[in-house]
Amino acid sequence: MHRYRFVLTRPLQFLPVIFGISIITFILVRLIPGDPARNLLGARATPSAIAKIRAQYGLDEPMWQQYFYFLKNLADGEMGKSILYKIDVLKLIATRVEPTIALVLSSVVLAVLIAVPMAALAARNSGKAPDHIVRVVSTFGIGFPPFWLGLMLMILFSVKLDVLPVSGYGATFGDKLAHLILPSLTVALSLSTVLVRSLRAAMIESLKSDVATAARARGMPERIVFWRHVVPNSLVPTINLLAVNIGWLIGGTVVVESVFALPGMGQLLVRAIFSRDYMVVQGVAMVFACATVLVNFIADIVTVAVDPRVKL
Repeated sequence: MHRYRFVLTRPLQFLPVIFGISIITFILVRLIPGDPARNLLGARATPSAIAKIRAQYGLDEPMWQQYFYFLKNLADGEMGKSILYKIDVLKLIATRVEPTIALVLSSVVLAVLIAVPMAALAARNSGKAPDHIVRVVSTFGIGFPPFWLGLMLMILFSVKLDVLPVSGYGATFGDKLAHLILPSLTVALSLSTVLVRSLRAAMIESLKSDVATAARARGMPERIVFWRHVVPNSLVPTINLLAVNIGWLIGGTVVVESVFALPGMGQLLVRAIFSRDYMVVQGVAMVFACATVLVNFIADIVTVAVDPRVKL
């Protein structure tokens, strides 16, 4: 169990990271042009009304004092009150968490289901036609922006074939699954192209390893050698790459949720930015940051569990 000692110390190392992210987020949000109070009240608002709103939300305080209140709220488990929605930011985010989590999880599962067979096909036929086809497809796939890919899938499956909903999230479990198919497929296709290249290279290297050679020498069939020895040994670099890309994926939900009008945290963030709702932008950014840190922490644990040689 000594290999898992980092589980006790790693969270302490994350605290400076979260603190640094909070400072950067706080400063960048306030660099957005425009006044939240004027945005809320409209162009014809009187100076006294604007001053009242600014005082109500502490926007008339010095920057350092606003940041102190922000940290104090975080320490108390709060994130302030939304200027636009007039409710606590944490409660507002809680209403938008489900679609985002569902999108991220379904996208990762689909990406793995696409990447593993394609990488296996390419690795077992290295240098042959299937390998070349997989490499060409993955190379082209990297160049397709998610928003463009999402629009193309929407046109094909929703407009032309009329088999999947265009946008929204639905009310029942079945409706939610149907509404998640296109957004999840959009993200999965973008993510799988990166995973395929990494996993293919790792599998080809593992096929030439001493472990695989020894297994063949014992008379083990090639299929068993591949799935029992090659695939597990190829997972470690891919797990780390997947963790990094899940971090990108969490932030990338902003684009996909906007394309498919999915009522998640990404869409909430976009609207908050346009309305200059500082508290909501800070809250969503902090949640995204914490989620990214947590995903990388889980990836470290899985890496150690998969490969006993790894020590963190």
